[in-house]
Amino acid sequence: MTFRKSLALFFSHMIAVSARRMVVHESLAAAPGSFVSQGPAPATDMLTLRLALAPNNIAGLQAKMMSISTPGSSEHRQWLSADEVKSFVKPSSATTFAVMKFASTHGLNATVISPHEDWVSITLSVAQANDLFAAQYQVYSHPSMSNTITRTLSVSLPPELVGHIQVIHPTTAFLKPGSRTGSTTGHVQHNKRATPPSCDTSLASGVMTPACLQSIYGIPATPATQSNNALLVTAYVNQSAQKADLEQFLELLRPDVDPSESFTLLSLDGGNDPQNPSDTKDDEANLDIQYTAGIATGVPLKFLSVGGDFATGLLDTTTFIHGLEDPPTVVSTSYSLSEESFGFTLASKICDTYMSLGARGISLLFSSGDGGVRGGHDDISECKNNTFVATFPNSCPWVTSVGATIGFGPETAVNFTGGGFSNYFPIPSYQSDAVAGFLETLPTDFQGTFNSNGRGYPDVSLQGVNFQIVLGGEVTGVGGTSASTPTFASIISLINDQLIAAGKPVLGFLNPFLYYYASTALTDITAGHNSGVCPVSTVAFNAGVGWDPLTGSGTPIFDQLLAAAMGVAAPGSYNDTNTVHTSGAVVDTVSALSDDSATGTDGSDGSVRKYGPIIIGLLSGNLVLLLILVILGVGQYIRRGGTARQSSKYAPVKLREEDSMSKMAPYDVE
Repeated sequence: MTFRKSLALFFSHMIAVSARRMVVHESLAAAPGSFVSQGPAPATDMLTLRLALAPNNIAGLQAKMMSISTPGSSEHRQWLSADEVKSFVKPSSATTFAVMKFASTHGLNATVISPHEDWVSITLSVAQANDLFAAQYQVYSHPSMSNTITRTLSVSLPPELVGHIQVIHPTTAFLKPGSRTGSTTGHVQHNKRATPPSCDTSLASGVMTPACLQSIYGIPATPATQSNNALLVTAYVNQSAQKADLEQFLELLRPDVDPSESFTLLSLDGGNDPQNPSDTKDDEANLDIQYTAGIATGVPLKFLSVGGDFATGLLDTTTFIHGLEDPPTVVSTSYSLSEESFGFTLASKICDTYMSLGARGISLLFSSGDGGVRGGHDDISECKNNTFVATFPNSCPWVTSVGATIGFGPETAVNFTGGGFSNYFPIPSYQSDAVAGFLETLPTDFQGTFNSNGRGYPDVSLQGVNFQIVLGGEVTGVGGTSASTPTFASIISLINDQLIAAGKPVLGFLNPFLYYYASTALTDITAGHNSGVCPVSTVAFNAGVGWDPLTGSGTPIFDQLLAAAMGVAAPGSYNDTNTVHTSGAVVDTVSALSDDSATGTDGSDGSVRKYGPIIIGLLSGNLVLLLILVILGVGQYIRRGGTARQSSKYAPVKLREEDSMSKMAPYDVE
């Protein structure tokens, strides 16, 4: 169907909607991207629509969330229970009644499908959906899709549902496949016992391993101890994690860990995890699971395989987590698409569900994308477009967005790291000062390329180039912000483990904490350009002092993040990018896997054991001598009747001239 015909159909449809007194809920002038209509959907085809009911007090939950997540608040880290969250999110009785009455009136069965009772589903024919919601469902194809989807360019609500329904899905969301953000950088064959010579991925020979990451960021290799501190790795678009590859990965790059350590498989919406030893297509899932297992030593690891389309999968993931009796404390997700693919109402609802998870003390981390300022990492045609493309879900202000860096000494932003500003979500208060500081540095040629009032991302960053994984039984190098994200998530899990062991609440929603302690717990990255696959000369952002939309507030310093989480650190000045923020020098894999470097020690323990007794003995002797002098002085004081002899003059000892830098004359003390 041509654009002219689509536009004519759209306007004729809008006239019909107006005549029926329907209220337009969401509409598009045309299908986005390369989606092409194949004609009207058959009237008798059946659709299952999900209706999001308006919560009774979402503003109250937002205010509560900021209070419990902001350091210094009297409620800091007093996370809410499932019932407390539900009290904010559950629809009012009036909203529930209006929706149920509407369904019943039209012969539909509305089924509640969420723990908070804010989602219901209805099944109806295309003809009835078109009639009830003034829609015109059509069948759409996309060059990269083997199957078609049924969508409408407009959806409306009858007056009795206005204010009660937030989202109807699927309607105007056009999500193409390939939502993963990882990018394979090529196969690199290694002997199974060989180790890379360098961790510096800015060099052609440099590779990244768990030992490198432990050394660069001071991450401990000591196993976690708390069983109620699960890390959940999500997988979409039919990605599966191979247990045989994970075992080989641990044998090769974490020989200090039992290679039989694995993950618990969870399945949703028909997702599964078929085990195929020769599988080489699922680099994303294997990267995520291998680096969470390789960094979050001993943390209970769960892998959630989600089937179906990406948007529905995101919604169902949040519903699934809310329904768990013992939910994970950290969730790592390496998938995203452009914001406009979701549409405003759907993206907003998904974002609100992330807020409700964060309020329960769950840290949600998302990769910032691998297309620099232009969204997707594989579409060079975007280089001609001088408008930057925001990606979602990482643009949601209630999640932590993770960018990517490369090299060290100094560490810099890698060119593909996704970063920019949301077109849907405003700047949250926790980053308002940081974003304002960056915007002041921009030249005038950036006018009109992005929404300067939007939420900026990423929030933090971490190495993201040439991560060594095992895929189909072979070692290969992959990279992307989807390498950075599970690693940062693992760091948060290790900190949570120590918090739980100390009887303290977990970190939960991270962003206010990260921005508050950015100056002491993160290393500022001040160099780099995120033009993505486009030429370096293309307009894009540059990293600089302070927060920037390439690396956020910087890369982690594990011991400082832990100290801040434990409440024994305070904000300070920005860490210089050339400051080494490790527990020792960066080393190659052989050194990093040795006993000392693997545990993050630098030999200081041996010095303490050697000289500690001597130092303690000397201090004890001095204390005894001081006590004797005090007793003698008190005795003298008593014998003299309690009157101390006073002198109006005090002359310090005059040093010999050859022992002093200058002559010191006596002086009076008044």
